[in-house]
Amino acid sequence: MNNTPVVSLQDLEVIFKGKQGFIDQYILRKKKLVHAVDGLNLDIAPGEIVSLVGESGSGKTTTGRAILQLTPLTSGKVLFKGEEIEPRNRQYMRNFRREAQMIFQDPYQSLNPRFNVFEIVTEPLLFEDRSYSLAEKEILALQALEFAGLRPAIDYLYRFPHELSGGQRQRVSIATCFIMSPDFIIADEPVSMLDASVRADILKLFVNMKEERNTAFLFITHDLSLAWLISDRVAIMYLGKVMEIGPADIISGKCQHPYSQALTSVLAMVGEERRQKKILLEGETPSPIDIPSGCRFHPRCPIAVERCRVEEPPYHEVCPGQFVSCHFPGPPERLRR
Repeated sequence: MNNTPVVSLQDLEVIFKGKQGFIDQYILRKKKLVHAVDGLNLDIAPGEIVSLVGESGSGKTTTGRAILQLTPLTSGKVLFKGEEIEPRNRQYMRNFRREAQMIFQDPYQSLNPRFNVFEIVTEPLLFEDRSYSLAEKEILALQALEFAGLRPAIDYLYRFPHELSGGQRQRVSIATCFIMSPDFIIADEPVSMLDASVRADILKLFVNMKEERNTAFLFITHDLSLAWLISDRVAIMYLGKVMEIGPADIISGKCQHPYSQALTSVLAMVGEERRQKKILLEGETPSPIDIPSGCRFHPRCPIAVERCRVEEPPYHEVCPGQFVSCHFPGPPERLRR
């Protein structure tokens, strides 16, 4: 059995230049740097679904784009199947694009309105080293659409995006990924714009692809309940850094980082858990331009001490496979008021 991760992030860092006024830029010579992703380490195994969750602006989408080299890295490495990605090697990137795909959040923006479904779904075949006949392309497109749940596929093959509903558009996006049989897919909020019934069907497709084709997924979402439902592991991100990572069941009350516990405390629980108080965080999320010293969560943490303000916490393995970046990990009861 091959234990090599499909994707391995090593100290991944993405920093953008912020907008500056004339005085700051040319007179005071100040530099505004946005730390979108800051020292991220993460492995994703074959056939594993890892969810990346957190508040808006935490760096989730930037992480996904950086993995696929759609956003340039500032430092760190992205390894694909044990080898560092070579963005300047054109042939390597052609091969990489065949094996790693991305499903974008908004199907109304990600599909070209001038192309019909057949042209959209078969476009990735241009990256293949061989050429396909029209009949071969039609067969592959029909198979991909059927797998994505658009049945009978022939009814959709020559429609245009404006003739499809939101759920059907997202299925076309998924079929476009599936036609290449990729080993790794980044799904960026793929069901956030869909109805609940359609959402369940799409998530089932991901699980089927994981089980039938051993595809690995990075599932980006702000919905903790979806992450718990679909994932093997969950990584909780805050201000560009993973605060806690572990098996998906940590969401059901086993988190040990104060930030993770605050997020999960608002989830609907059954039985005794429903009577427990929610953990409310005070203050605003700091700007990624001005990351706090020490633990970046300390301005909002209810148990922060002086050590938290000056010393960045290392990762602790608090349980097998569960890692927490906190000086004082522990059960959520200590935070409830």
